[in-house]
Amino acid sequence: MALPEWSPRHPAHRLVPAFSVLGDSVRGFRFELSTFAAGTWSPWVVGATVGRASFSDGVTRSRTLIGEIDEFLAAPPAERVRVVLRASAGAPGTPFASPWCVSLSAWSPAGTDASPPERGARLVVPAFSQMEEAAAIRHRVCSPTCVAMVLAYYGARVEVADLAREIFQPELDLYGVWPAAVRAASRRGVAGYLLRFPDWGTAAWCLEQGMPIIASVRYGAGELTGAAIAETSGHLLVLTGYAGDDVFVNDPAAPRAAEVARRYRLDEIRRIWLDRSGVGYVLFAPTPSPRRPPVGA
Repeated sequence: MALPEWSPRHPAHRLVPAFSVLGDSVRGFRFELSTFAAGTWSPWVVGATVGRASFSDGVTRSRTLIGEIDEFLAAPPAERVRVVLRASAGAPGTPFASPWCVSLSAWSPAGTDASPPERGARLVVPAFSQMEEAAAIRHRVCSPTCVAMVLAYYGARVEVADLAREIFQPELDLYGVWPAAVRAASRRGVAGYLLRFPDWGTAAWCLEQGMPIIASVRYGAGELTGAAIAETSGHLLVLTGYAGDDVFVNDPAAPRAAEVARRYRLDEIRRIWLDRSGVGYVLFAPTPSPRRPPVGA
């Protein structure tokens, strides 16, 4: 499927696509992008295949566009973008028989974030610890554990181990492929997309609307006060609210479920999340769910 040509508000260095389709009508999919910059279009570049599907080989990098596992990097920054989504049907018929959406988040470095909102929010998200899973996977399943917590928040409880088996991409040997996590949630009736958050105000808005955020962070020793793990080259945690200079999180790396709910400093979350990857999974129920409403801080 070729999607309409799109122009970001500002030329973009990073492009983060996602595909969410409710139910089991899709076995697997792949994004292909071409970007326009400096008066010319790049060759078509392919991203990783998500799920069980086989597509013809494609170019993964060109002089101006690189396809990584979860995102595309454009240099010079993209002024216009063309997107093709290839999908393999999970059953006889069209892979788009169920409600679906495609998103593309575009980002380039911006100015300093504005002052934090003064309102506050607190969401009641069930707490699961990845460290209580089987020894063979417990240090690798922060993404499935976070997705399981947010699914439970929306009333679609699933075991972390079951979700990990589904999200796992054997050809990459990874449990943390971002589009695979969004796809797994949509199979259970919870839609979603990937967003490169431009600032804290955007994250605060999502929390105020009752939507937890699964944030991709990385940090060194001493960069996150009270962290469940001292340092990490890549980790995911659930943002569940904020109040003043603090952010409420469910950190799946805590040793026990009773220690998952934590309070981290907003300035440190900005540094280890927004100043680095800035990417979050935003999952939401397309129909009313039994989740609890946000609690004002």
